[in-house]
Amino acid sequence: MEIVIVGGGVMGLLSALVLVQANCKVTILEKNAGALESSWAGGGIVSPMYPWRYPPVVTALAQWAQAEYPRLAQQLLAMTGINIELNACGMLMLDAEDQRDALVWGKQYQQQIMPLSTTQIHELSPLLAEFSTGLWLPHIANVRNPRLLQALVNAVDCLGVQRINHAEVVCWHTQQNYVTALETRDGKKYAADAFVMTAGAWTGKLLTSLDASLAMPVKPIKGQMILYKLPKQVLSQIVLHQGHYLIPRQDGHILCGSTLEDTGFEKQTTEEAMQLLKKSAKRILPLLANESPVGHWAGLRPASPNGIPFIGRMPQFKNVWINAGQFRNGLVLAPASANLLADLILEREPFVNPDPYQVL
Repeated sequence: MEIVIVGGGVMGLLSALVLVQANCKVTILEKNAGALESSWAGGGIVSPMYPWRYPPVVTALAQWAQAEYPRLAQQLLAMTGINIELNACGMLMLDAEDQRDALVWGKQYQQQIMPLSTTQIHELSPLLAEFSTGLWLPHIANVRNPRLLQALVNAVDCLGVQRINHAEVVCWHTQQNYVTALETRDGKKYAADAFVMTAGAWTGKLLTSLDASLAMPVKPIKGQMILYKLPKQVLSQIVLHQGHYLIPRQDGHILCGSTLEDTGFEKQTTEEAMQLLKKSAKRILPLLANESPVGHWAGLRPASPNGIPFIGRMPQFKNVWINAGQFRNGLVLAPASANLLADLILEREPFVNPDPYQVL
């Protein structure tokens, strides 16, 4: 089967990897340079933030993907020599308002969640500011997004996936209820048996531009992050407080994120966000008050209603598929989303009920 994927972020790359390993011939069309946007810009937490606040259908994908990540990391290391730095460092949530809900959720889904006192928080992470209560999730991991993306690029290249950057899709050619080819701005046409839209925050805009009747509730929500670099690693865990987080890297870097801004497709960084994130970082880890950020960037997340992604076939066409709308959970849901998509395209038995993710 020949498949054309539109979008070269983590969703497109992982979808390509799974499909090419199932003996499909895959081409990725990317309007920019590829492996960028929110796939690159995110923090890399392999868990939804406050996972108990999400619908069960998101939890189902997240848990499958969390179990898959160690195997994926080993596979990518063997194929490319790139260590994506999957680090099971744990996540500490401070002064969460709904601890009771969290503990009930943890018991229901057999996820270890431990309530901590002020003293226990200090014992776990002595350099943090003082907080009244904490929740410790020791199994949560993070990855280095840029390393993951580079490993995926190298892996799909090794397996013969054709990646075409700076190839903006401007129209498609149809015959009855099938798409026969996509056409890019330079006039080139790409025919295939199936077409997959993994354009992230641009998915809804792309579909509407191709056919005004294809409205899809996926829209961009901007997130800004800042980066610190310390001489050594001073934080061992992911730490979350009032919706903001610190993510430690093994080389002394600490990420602080993130904002939620409904600004359309504008993704400029702002001084206001910089000051907000610096204040949050200092509140969690006071020693950062003496440090200046070494990086500041923004990305656009593909927001969807209730954070439930769209994974399935477009009802208007028999051979057009969607894998988009993962919102803040793109990286954690990516392995599960890609595998579910492949199950549906290849008519395999899906590992999870696909109905909640249908494109309506």
